[in-house]
Amino acid sequence: MPPRDANTRIKFEDLDFESLPNGRCRSKVTLAWDESNRFVGTAEGVSSEIGMLRCAAEATALALEEAVAGRVHLELLGVTTIKAFDTVVVVASLESHFSDHAQRVVGSSVIEGNPPGAAVRAVLSATNRLLGNNLVFLR
Repeated sequence: MPPRDANTRIKFEDLDFESLPNGRCRSKVTLAWDESNRFVGTAEGVSSEIGMLRCAAEATALALEEAVAGRVHLELLGVTTIKAFDTVVVVASLESHFSDHAQRVVGSSVIEGNPPGAAVRAVLSATNRLLGNNLVFLR
């Protein structure tokens, strides 16, 4: 992995989400440090309301693991929606494993018409500080 500025954040570049005819769904999430370093995660799941969120969240976690060259393992514990203040929010919970240390993180994102996209942003929200703080060690 090329050296990064400690203030660099990984960016959500693209989400390719499709519902399959067999009642399943597929997500492909692309993240990027910059124009030349892209990381892709793919996942399949059940094509239900929560299943679609989980599929997108899992693909995001896999892309993040690729971005840090597997030095951090991310386990998606769950994803759900919550209605708060007349807004629907996606909440994702993950456990990160870095060296001998495990840490639970939670992130959220407003849906704004794109539930799978909100699941991607919720995972990025959950891991933003974790990966940002450890970026120096992950080079």
